[in-house]
Amino acid sequence: MQYEGAIYRPPSEAYSLIIQATVGCTHNKCTFCTMYKDKKFRMKPFETVLADLEEARKYYRRVDRIFLADGDAMCMATDKLTRLLATIRELYPECSRIGIYSRASHILGKSMEDLVKLREAGIGIVYIGAESGSDKVLLRINKGETAAQLTEAVHKAESAGIQTSVTFIAGLGGKELMEEHAAETGEVITDMGASYVGILTLLIAPEAPLYEDKRSGKFVELSPIETMQELEIMLEHTNCKSDTVFRSNHASNLIMLAGTLPQDRERMLQQIREAKSDTCMLRHHGFRSL
Repeated sequence: MQYEGAIYRPPSEAYSLIIQATVGCTHNKCTFCTMYKDKKFRMKPFETVLADLEEARKYYRRVDRIFLADGDAMCMATDKLTRLLATIRELYPECSRIGIYSRASHILGKSMEDLVKLREAGIGIVYIGAESGSDKVLLRINKGETAAQLTEAVHKAESAGIQTSVTFIAGLGGKELMEEHAAETGEVITDMGASYVGILTLLIAPEAPLYEDKRSGKFVELSPIETMQELEIMLEHTNCKSDTVFRSNHASNLIMLAGTLPQDRERMLQQIREAKSDTCMLRHHGFRSL
């Protein structure tokens, strides 16, 4: 397999065959992120991707799921992506779902007809890093997208029959924007109606641009108790009308939450409140990782 650099995938794609269709991230400017800083974005030649698919076929008798890396392979032109999906279907007829990362802008840049075509060709889920529901936070982290654009992209993908899994990052507003980040993220989770929502918790690597703000005191991280308070506010501001699977089961998280909104909201809130009173329930910093 001709992987270039570190390869990342969502937790739910742990048992998927990972095929690197693009290298890096088209945006690559978010101040908290270090995932693709060592790569310059480019498309991989179709022949290279095909060779990886054919090589993997020799080793795996059955592949139920495939994930297309890197950071936002949805940026590929629809005809090129459809060609790749057709090849996957030919080589892996047993594959039931293909997942892909995407920025909101690349979903919005495709027509509904394009998205339906991609869903029919095999795209079953798209992963979107929304990070925050606050436009002020999104601007500060240089996300390059607004809460309205992120919400519209989720609506569009879901309307085309493609499930969305959207991630937000607890602590990303720091102390200054904690309440705004929490409340507006909860409201955006409600408005999006995504199939899945995942919460990560901020860990700032020394290589991240945000680390300099932390070092200078411009950005002040939340304490574990403040993070619990933020999660509490976030969930209090959700009022989902349809089922949204909610998880905070990433290695970065202080607390593991698992449920479906809206029916499990009160149970998860109670879990958070208990953790505020008994910090022994929280994961020790040394056991957390990106």
